[in-house]
Amino acid sequence: MSHPLLARAIDICKSNNVRFTPIRQQVFTLMAEHKGAITAYELLEQLQRTDSKAKPPTIYRALDFLLENHFIHRIESLNAYLMCSHFGCEHAMQLLICDSCKTVVELNDSLIDDAFSTKADQFGFKITNKVLEAHGVCNQCL
Repeated sequence: MSHPLLARAIDICKSNNVRFTPIRQQVFTLMAEHKGAITAYELLEQLQRTDSKAKPPTIYRALDFLLENHFIHRIESLNAYLMCSHFGCEHAMQLLICDSCKTVVELNDSLIDDAFSTKADQFGFKITNKVLEAHGVCNQCL
């Protein structure tokens, strides 16, 4: 049983001429089926249910591929990964992370992104990796 987003991911990989191997597809599907953030080791545990030979490098190589192709996001502060809400393209991204229930909300606000970049430029700072994460408590946990 394949996930509905998998066909779209396959098309993107074909049009970008990148190899979307079966293991990468499996990890993509696990990510797509998971609600919220997930660690590499949680993914590995899930993958090992169908592929007992899977090891950490297997997961990390697949995650690197998914990151490079903009299918997922890395949540630096949680050392976890999140399915991109509109994957396949590079875009502005900010994350709201609930410290209580671990819900992660992905924002794609170009105004926030542009303001941040403009401020960096004003200080002569060249951004090479932009991760905007805010921790707090969501309305469900208040």
